[in-house]
Amino acid sequence: MAEKRTTAAGPSHTLQRGKACLRCRKRKMKCDGTKPACQQCTKAKKGEACEYDDGKGKTRTQLMREHIARLESKIKELESSTEHTTPPVTLFDPHAASPYLSESSSSSGHDSPGAFSISTSASPVPFLDGDQPSWEEHWGSLNFASSQIADAFAPEDPPLELAQMLLEIFLPHRHQCGLEIHVGRLRESLTRPPAERRHPVLMNAIYLWACYMSRPGPLGEHESLYLSRALAARQDALPNPSRVIDLIQAQCILSIYFLSNGRILEGSYHASSAASLAVQWGLHQTGAPDVTPGSMLCDWDLSSFRLEPPVDALEQGERIRTFWQVYDLDRCWSVVLGRPSIIPDSKHPRSTITTPWPQRMEEYEAGGLDIGSGSPVITAFFVHQAQASVVGGFSTAALRAKASALFEGSQKLSSSWNPRLPPSTNFSENFRAFDGTIARFTASLLPVHQVAAMPEDKFTLYLIHTLAQTAMIRLHQPFITDDQLSREKSVRAASAVVLVVKHIAEADFDFLDPLIGHCWMTASRVLTFELAQMQTAWPPLDTANIRSEIATLLYALTKLGTRFPLLGQPELLPCPRLSAL
Repeated sequence: MAEKRTTAAGPSHTLQRGKACLRCRKRKMKCDGTKPACQQCTKAKKGEACEYDDGKGKTRTQLMREHIARLESKIKELESSTEHTTPPVTLFDPHAASPYLSESSSSSGHDSPGAFSISTSASPVPFLDGDQPSWEEHWGSLNFASSQIADAFAPEDPPLELAQMLLEIFLPHRHQCGLEIHVGRLRESLTRPPAERRHPVLMNAIYLWACYMSRPGPLGEHESLYLSRALAARQDALPNPSRVIDLIQAQCILSIYFLSNGRILEGSYHASSAASLAVQWGLHQTGAPDVTPGSMLCDWDLSSFRLEPPVDALEQGERIRTFWQVYDLDRCWSVVLGRPSIIPDSKHPRSTITTPWPQRMEEYEAGGLDIGSGSPVITAFFVHQAQASVVGGFSTAALRAKASALFEGSQKLSSSWNPRLPPSTNFSENFRAFDGTIARFTASLLPVHQVAAMPEDKFTLYLIHTLAQTAMIRLHQPFITDDQLSREKSVRAASAVVLVVKHIAEADFDFLDPLIGHCWMTASRVLTFELAQMQTAWPPLDTANIRSEIATLLYALTKLGTRFPLLGQPELLPCPRLSAL
């Protein structure tokens, strides 16, 4: 039987001045002086942050500051004694905020060097006036000394406070990885017993992306640690059916991480792995009736590759969103990487995609789950069969999936054309139908100038607009040099891409999907080709407008390339002449 703590009646004991722990002192809270952790810190689950300064010794923060001062002094001595001119070495201040964390302001109420808060300007979801909570109000004053940071990167999981901080850094960037899960449950998972938390493969992938987006701050130095942890955790998650969703979501994040850094083979591997797992576990047919294999043709029973029934609509919705996360990754990056897509979608009953279009998490949470009809979803979209009756087909996530289908479908159709073969009636009909599908889809989108008014979806909507216009370019790409109509449509689509770029604010670049950079490259090739045609025309044409559009794309590519090294690789630049314009 657990021992119960009793509290004696009467006046409470008053702790002698100077004997309270540092955390209670800073927060002006009543402290009972219990060691190693007082009751206030224990109740707040911050026992590891409970420190005392009784004058008999220095705190870890004081010791670390003195250590940093000694190291900086030593570095200055070495710099003054060397004969070569070298750039000075600057040690990271353990209390300095990264460029993506705002320094404490006078309005925050914390002016000590150890306090820092998440910049509200860096968040894509602004709070209403007067309701904007500070980082300190959420998590208290996060005051990590270097020794605490070192402890946080030990083989065990990071301390709860650091894990929460990394998660909050990640959440505004989760759409870059396509990860859309219930935020409340994800936050709650951190405080649950280990067996009930999200698997380390997913959490370490999340921490990895948080560190990556914190570059060039101190957290960026720990990418390799969380990367190795995520890769190692894959082996534990792979044979565990209850962790399949976590594993697939983590594979998608790892793929985007590698691709963004120009590590193409590793990124392609994880994308292919996520797609294969999604198909193997039947996520492409979520909610569809089971297909019974023919008894004479089935030598083994592989029914073990089935997920347990979801506990509620929210868990089922997350499975649906996970499939479409993989679908977007597979379809779009297969075009960029020049390889076939992995997820099939044919008339065969086992390979057709019947998972319903994704809905908003709020709809799943409210119990409004569309389980689908079991009929082909993508096929119905392409042939325009009852689009208006498809429940959930117009959420931002659904529009993103449709844009991915158009992006990959246009590339597949245009690449099937062979100029050495006689014209095919079937190809011409499919070409015209696909052109009309893209045009109708683009016309149905929210106008670009209204996108900024939707802070929760604006980054995804920018990408959707851009993917749709790039799909039009890719569809007409084989005919741009010989067919005037294809050339005009391609140039209009490229100009529409530039229009999207002009609506993107400077602060938005850190939240853009890296895929959008590839679309900008495609648009810049079209405009560069058009500029070359205009320069040889007679009489001479005014090229100022098209030069301005190219300059806009070049600026955007340069700015985005500082975040994603993939865009800085010479072989992926849009055109050798572009930088000279």
